[in-house]
Amino acid sequence: MNDCADAAATPSPLLVIISGPSGVGKDATLKRMQARGAPFHFLVTTTTRPRRPTEVEGVDYYFVTPDEFQARLTRGDFLEHANVYGNWYGNARSDIEHALAQGQDVLMRIDVQGATTLHARVENAIFIFLTASLSELEARLRARGTETEEALQRRLGTAAREIQARAFFDYCLNNSENQLDETVDDIVAIIRAEKLRAKPRRIWFRN
Repeated sequence: MNDCADAAATPSPLLVIISGPSGVGKDATLKRMQARGAPFHFLVTTTTRPRRPTEVEGVDYYFVTPDEFQARLTRGDFLEHANVYGNWYGNARSDIEHALAQGQDVLMRIDVQGATTLHARVENAIFIFLTASLSELEARLRARGTETEEALQRRLGTAAREIQARAFFDYCLNNSENQLDETVDDIVAIIRAEKLRAKPRRIWFRN
Protein backbone atom coordinates (compact mmCIF):
# COMPACT_ATOMS: atom_id res chain seq x y z
CA MET A 1 0.00 0.00 0.00
CA ASN A 2 1.28 3.47 -0.90
CA ASP A 3 0.44 5.37 2.26
CA CYS A 4 1.63 8.72 0.90
CA ALA A 5 -0.53 8.37 -2.20
CA ASP A 6 -3.56 7.41 -0.11
CA ALA A 7 -3.07 10.38 2.23
CA ALA A 8 -2.57 12.80 -0.67
CA ALA A 9 -5.80 11.62 -2.33
CA THR A 10 -7.94 12.97 0.51
CA PRO A 11 -5.99 15.65 2.39
CA SER A 12 -7.70 17.10 5.44
CA PRO A 13 -9.09 20.62 5.00
CA LEU A 14 -7.04 23.32 6.69
CA LEU A 15 -7.91 26.42 8.71
CA VAL A 16 -5.40 29.15 7.89
CA ILE A 17 -5.24 32.29 10.06
CA ILE A 18 -3.71 35.40 8.47
CA SER A 19 -2.83 37.97 11.12
CA GLY A 20 -0.59 40.96 11.76
CA PRO A 21 -0.67 44.59 12.86
CA SER A 22 -2.94 47.27 11.46
CA GLY A 23 -1.78 48.44 8.03
CA VAL A 24 0.23 45.31 7.22
CA GLY A 25 -2.05 44.34 4.34
CA LYS A 26 -4.19 41.48 5.62
CA ASP A 27 -7.23 42.50 3.56
CA ALA A 28 -5.13 43.25 0.48
CA THR A 29 -3.44 39.86 0.69
CA LEU A 30 -6.70 37.93 0.77
CA LYS A 31 -8.18 40.06 -2.01
CA ARG A 32 -5.16 39.32 -4.20
CA MET A 33 -5.55 35.60 -3.47
CA GLN A 34 -9.21 35.80 -4.49
CA ALA A 35 -8.35 37.75 -7.64
CA ARG A 36 -5.86 35.04 -8.60
CA GLY A 37 -8.53 32.38 -8.21
CA ALA A 38 -7.09 30.65 -5.14
CA PRO A 39 -9.38 27.65 -4.40
CA PHE A 40 -10.10 28.46 -0.77
CA HIS A 41 -13.10 29.46 1.30
CA PHE A 42 -12.49 33.05 2.41
CA LEU A 43 -14.25 33.65 5.71
CA VAL A 44 -16.13 36.93 5.97
CA THR A 45 -15.83 38.67 9.35
CA THR A 46 -18.73 40.49 11.00
CA THR A 47 -17.93 43.99 12.27
CA THR A 48 -19.51 47.11 13.69
CA ARG A 49 -16.87 49.23 11.94
CA PRO A 50 -18.30 51.69 9.40
CA ARG A 51 -17.99 50.51 5.82
CA ARG A 52 -15.24 52.18 3.81
CA PRO A 53 -16.12 53.52 0.34
CA THR A 54 -14.35 50.69 -1.51
CA GLU A 55 -15.78 47.87 0.64
CA VAL A 56 -18.63 45.57 -0.35
CA GLU A 57 -21.14 44.10 2.11
CA GLY A 58 -20.78 40.34 2.39
CA VAL A 59 -17.50 40.36 0.50
CA ASP A 60 -15.14 42.41 2.65
CA TYR A 61 -17.15 42.21 5.88
CA TYR A 62 -20.66 41.79 7.18
CA PHE A 63 -21.43 45.26 8.53
CA VAL A 64 -23.86 45.31 11.47
CA THR A 65 -24.93 47.71 14.20
CA PRO A 66 -23.52 47.33 17.72
CA ASP A 67 -26.94 46.07 18.89
CA GLU A 68 -27.03 43.41 16.15
CA PHE A 69 -23.52 42.32 17.04
CA GLN A 70 -24.34 42.03 20.73
CA ALA A 71 -27.45 39.98 19.94
CA ARG A 72 -25.34 37.50 17.94
CA LEU A 73 -22.74 37.47 20.70
CA THR A 74 -25.43 36.63 23.27
CA ARG A 75 -26.57 33.71 21.08
CA GLY A 76 -23.00 32.37 21.06
CA ASP A 77 -22.59 32.72 17.30
CA PHE A 78 -18.93 33.74 17.32
CA LEU A 79 -15.96 31.42 17.68
CA GLU A 80 -13.97 34.50 18.63
CA HIS A 81 -14.69 38.18 18.98
CA ALA A 82 -12.73 41.25 19.94
CA ASN A 83 -13.09 44.98 20.34
CA VAL A 84 -10.40 46.60 18.22
CA TYR A 85 -9.98 50.38 18.32
CA GLY A 86 -13.57 50.78 19.50
CA ASN A 87 -15.20 48.48 16.94
CA TRP A 88 -16.36 44.88 17.38
CA TYR A 89 -15.19 42.04 15.13
CA GLY A 90 -16.37 38.44 15.22
CA ASN A 91 -16.11 35.22 13.21
CA ALA A 92 -18.88 32.65 13.23
CA ARG A 93 -17.95 29.11 14.20
CA SER A 94 -20.77 27.71 12.03
CA ASP A 95 -19.30 29.32 8.89
CA ILE A 96 -15.93 27.69 9.55
CA GLU A 97 -17.37 24.29 10.42
CA HIS A 98 -19.62 24.22 7.35
CA ALA A 99 -16.76 24.99 4.96
CA LEU A 100 -14.46 22.44 6.59
CA ALA A 101 -17.22 19.82 6.43
CA GLN A 102 -17.42 20.46 2.68
CA GLY A 103 -13.70 19.71 2.42
CA GLN A 104 -12.75 23.34 1.79
CA ASP A 105 -9.62 24.97 3.14
CA VAL A 106 -10.67 28.05 5.12
CA LEU A 107 -8.68 31.30 5.11
CA MET A 108 -9.47 34.05 7.56
CA ARG A 109 -7.80 37.34 8.34
CA ILE A 110 -7.88 38.51 11.90
CA ASP A 111 -6.19 40.95 14.25
CA VAL A 112 -3.49 39.74 16.63
CA GLN A 113 -5.85 39.82 19.62
CA GLY A 114 -8.28 37.51 17.81
CA ALA A 115 -5.48 35.20 16.71
CA THR A 116 -4.47 34.81 20.36
CA THR A 117 -8.02 33.75 21.21
CA LEU A 118 -8.08 31.21 18.38
CA HIS A 119 -4.78 29.73 19.58
CA ALA A 120 -6.64 28.69 22.71
CA ARG A 121 -9.83 27.52 21.00
CA VAL A 122 -8.71 25.73 17.83
CA GLU A 123 -6.33 22.81 17.56
CA ASN A 124 -4.06 22.40 14.51
CA ALA A 125 -4.93 25.63 12.70
CA ILE A 126 -2.09 27.26 10.74
CA PHE A 127 -1.13 30.72 12.00
CA ILE A 128 0.64 33.04 9.56
CA PHE A 129 1.92 36.42 10.73
CA LEU A 130 2.36 39.25 8.22
CA THR A 131 4.83 41.92 9.21
CA ALA A 132 6.42 45.09 7.82
CA SER A 133 8.58 47.89 9.15
CA LEU A 134 6.89 50.51 11.32
CA SER A 135 7.70 53.15 8.70
CA GLU A 136 5.89 51.11 6.04
CA LEU A 137 2.91 50.60 8.35
CA GLU A 138 2.73 54.33 9.05
CA ALA A 139 2.87 55.18 5.35
CA ARG A 140 0.06 52.75 4.55
CA LEU A 141 -2.14 53.99 7.38
CA ARG A 142 -1.62 57.60 6.32
CA ALA A 143 -2.41 56.71 2.70
CA ARG A 144 -5.64 55.04 3.83
CA GLY A 145 -6.74 58.33 5.38
CA THR A 146 -9.37 56.83 7.70
CA GLU A 147 -7.90 57.76 11.09
CA THR A 148 -7.23 60.94 12.98
CA GLU A 149 -3.61 61.60 13.92
CA GLU A 150 -4.32 60.47 17.48
CA ALA A 151 -5.92 57.23 16.29
CA LEU A 152 -3.07 56.62 13.85
CA GLN A 153 -0.45 57.01 16.57
CA ARG A 154 -2.42 54.64 18.80
CA ARG A 155 -2.43 52.04 16.01
CA LEU A 156 1.31 52.41 15.50
CA GLY A 157 1.96 51.99 19.22
CA THR A 158 -0.14 48.83 19.25
CA ALA A 159 1.59 47.58 16.08
CA ALA A 160 5.01 47.89 17.72
CA ARG A 161 3.83 45.61 20.51
CA GLU A 162 2.01 43.21 18.19
CA ILE A 163 5.09 42.65 16.04
CA GLN A 164 6.72 41.05 19.06
CA ALA A 165 4.01 38.36 18.98
CA ARG A 166 5.28 36.93 15.68
CA ALA A 167 7.37 34.32 17.50
CA PHE A 168 4.15 32.59 18.61
CA PHE A 169 2.99 32.00 15.02
CA ASP A 170 3.81 29.06 12.76
CA TYR A 171 5.08 31.25 9.92
CA CYS A 172 6.19 34.87 9.57
CA LEU A 173 6.12 36.67 6.20
CA ASN A 174 7.51 40.11 5.46
CA ASN A 175 4.75 41.81 3.46
CA SER A 176 6.84 44.67 2.11
CA GLU A 177 5.55 47.36 -0.23
CA ASN A 178 4.99 46.18 -3.82
CA GLN A 179 5.56 42.53 -2.87
CA LEU A 180 1.96 41.43 -2.49
CA ASP A 181 2.23 38.68 -5.11
CA GLU A 182 5.32 37.28 -3.39
CA THR A 183 3.38 37.16 -0.11
CA VAL A 184 0.52 35.33 -1.81
CA ASP A 185 2.99 32.90 -3.41
CA ASP A 186 4.47 32.18 0.01
CA ILE A 187 1.05 31.52 1.56
CA VAL A 188 0.08 29.16 -1.26
CA ALA A 189 3.43 27.36 -0.85
CA ILE A 190 2.84 27.00 2.91
CA ILE A 191 -0.59 25.48 2.31
CA ARG A 192 0.78 23.09 -0.31
CA ALA A 193 3.55 21.99 2.04
CA GLU A 194 1.06 21.48 4.87
CA LYS A 195 -1.01 19.26 2.57
CA LEU A 196 2.05 17.03 2.15
CA ARG A 197 2.69 16.49 5.86
CA ALA A 198 3.28 12.87 6.82
CA LYS A 199 1.07 13.54 9.84
CA PRO A 200 -1.77 15.76 8.55
CA ARG A 201 -3.26 18.51 10.65
CA ARG A 202 -6.84 17.77 11.67
CA ILE A 203 -8.85 20.71 12.88
CA TRP A 204 -10.91 20.44 16.04
CA PHE A 205 -12.46 23.01 18.33
CA ARG A 206 -12.08 23.15 22.07
CA ASN A 207 -15.28 23.97 23.94
